[in-house]
Amino acid sequence: MTDYLNVVRRFADNVLARGRDPFRSTPMFCDGLNLDTMRPVEWLCNGERWAICNPHTQQHLFRTFVALSNLTGDPKYRDAARDAMLYFFEHHSDSTGLLKWGGHQFVDLRTGREVGEAPLHEFKCSYPFYEFLFEIAPQRTKRFVEALWNGHVYDWSNLDMTRHGEFDRPMGKLWASDYVGGDVFFYGRGLTFINCGSDLVYAAGLLHAFTRERGPLLWAKRLAHRYVEARDPKTRLGAYQFSQPIPSAGVGKAGTLSSGGDRAKNQFGPEFGERALEGKVLDPYRAGMIYGNATIAQMRIAEKLGDEGREFIDWNHNGLLAYARHAYDAETNTVAAMFTDGTRLAPDDVKRPGYYSRATFEPKQASPMLLLSYALAYRLTRDEELMKTVRAMARAHEQNSSDPIVLFAMLELYQATDDPGYLERAGAIAENIVRDRFRGDFFLPSKNHVNASFNASFNALEPLALLSLEAARAGKRDAVPAYNGGQPFIHGPFDGKGRAKDGPAIWSVTRS
Repeated sequence: MTDYLNVVRRFADNVLARGRDPFRSTPMFCDGLNLDTMRPVEWLCNGERWAICNPHTQQHLFRTFVALSNLTGDPKYRDAARDAMLYFFEHHSDSTGLLKWGGHQFVDLRTGREVGEAPLHEFKCSYPFYEFLFEIAPQRTKRFVEALWNGHVYDWSNLDMTRHGEFDRPMGKLWASDYVGGDVFFYGRGLTFINCGSDLVYAAGLLHAFTRERGPLLWAKRLAHRYVEARDPKTRLGAYQFSQPIPSAGVGKAGTLSSGGDRAKNQFGPEFGERALEGKVLDPYRAGMIYGNATIAQMRIAEKLGDEGREFIDWNHNGLLAYARHAYDAETNTVAAMFTDGTRLAPDDVKRPGYYSRATFEPKQASPMLLLSYALAYRLTRDEELMKTVRAMARAHEQNSSDPIVLFAMLELYQATDDPGYLERAGAIAENIVRDRFRGDFFLPSKNHVNASFNASFNALEPLALLSLEAARAGKRDAVPAYNGGQPFIHGPFDGKGRAKDGPAIWSVTRS
């Protein structure tokens, strides 16, 4: 049997030796290395080359470091994570405490400058390692969460919000603000996407867990419930957002810009009428965030809060049941595209150019993230209807899998049932991970991959999954931070690729 602790230690020691700032000797880490040069990976923009340091996309690495110190007793890994984050807090915060990280902002290690697409704060299913941040810098972390909400919420009365938060925005009343609520699908200034909204919910829920302040939890529940209010009243499906963008500049660019108003309405209104709203489109990609990432994050909050978090479990339990009933095909392990009233959508429903492509509405394989979400929900509810879906998804994903998220799902089922078979399956996946992905002391999808990070990374989930298995076998589950559904990324102009994410622009590059 492979010594997974040793495998992860080799990975972590390699990161400590090669991944720290080589330019200015700060304690921060680059996001990854080019394995041919052993130099930090770079973002290319308008002829400039930026050596990426974005602690937002290093939070799984820090979870791995903390877990490794917990399991080995060697503090150097935790200390490295602590030093990197404390330096970042000290040197890369705005006047309100909002950190200069996220989808559009990061640090160029060569110069120490904050760079990126625009000076905007973006979180989309990021879910940082707040437990650790509260441990090492409680006041700064509290200030960050308050600044996060302050920078992203436009109107506290109805929770109109934006995924592009403003830096240095004067602090408002925050938790003392007045809340009215009102109808969903109102016209708002922001885009109330759940990938950002779930980050606000997660941050405020954990702020309450660590400070016991009532306000953050109250507002976390208010925001989470806005998405529940936007579900279809009959099917209980949805919703990716609970507002409509205000039309301000014409449809423009084939209807792909929100400045033209609701993009689903523009593209599908003539055929589908009132059901054609962005908040009512449930394609596999957006549904994956609703029922995968966001659901996992909220259930993790609920676990920490106990009875105070019961509503998070109930809302997401009901959502998962609805999605399995209406969208999931157990025989093929696929999920269908539809409007939230249950009307199926197919590629041929795309009659004109716009935000949605034909590919948007093709059925897709139910993802490992959905498997983990249903497995976690089963553990927390013991609902046998959920377990039927778990078994179907597991059959499709287990065989020869080397996916760390599938391993996490097996560990959830082992914790729920005490069935050693699930632990054996997790062990088989772990062996596959080491065999297929552990190369040169880094985790890589293949031997031809050039850059070590993301799914092959300093921020990889593989080492965290291996440590989770070790902890489960040793009866030390609490020694390893639970995976919370986070999938942080960078997005912006990349020379030669247009606007791109770091996945395809950097981490998917192969020598072939």
